[in-house]
Amino acid sequence: MNIKITGKDLKATDAIKEYLEKKLERLEKYFGENFDVTLTMKCEGNEQIADIFVTADGDNYKAVTAHKDLYAAIDKDMDILEGQIRKMKTKKERQNKEESIKQKEVMNIGELAHEIEGEVIKTLYYEAKPMSIEDAKLILQEKPQNNFYTFINVDTGKVNVIFKLKDSKNFGIVEPE
Repeated sequence: MNIKITGKDLKATDAIKEYLEKKLERLEKYFGENFDVTLTMKCEGNEQIADIFVTADGDNYKAVTAHKDLYAAIDKDMDILEGQIRKMKTKKERQNKEESIKQKEVMNIGELAHEIEGEVIKTLYYEAKPMSIEDAKLILQEKPQNNFYTFINVDTGKVNVIFKLKDSKNFGIVEPE
């Protein structure tokens, strides 16, 4: 824990430093010894202002309180900082939990894909409309994400499938005998 105390119109005494160190022990349960603290004290009118800035684990926390007693201002700042730290820690834990659940779901889906082989696992329903081969080709061209289109051929009355060939320029037809 690194502590820096600066005073504007106030002198940083050993008593203030000891009091701040004692109060900062509350934050050690969150960060251990790995955090930096800057206390800036100043006096405005009847009030003394304590501005505490904490940097830990890449996060910054700040509290500014004015009070007639500097020690009371430090106490209030510590309460504010502890609340900010708890809130951030809870937010990070919730985010990590959600991310781990998502990763677990992805792993389960991946495992499921490896376990199931040769089974129909998805069914799509569509309406096959009577149309000419040219109309079916136009519909397939309008939908670039689709590789095939099923329709009823008006000339034969049978179900046909038109599909894009690998060259993406030409088409093929599947027609029952």
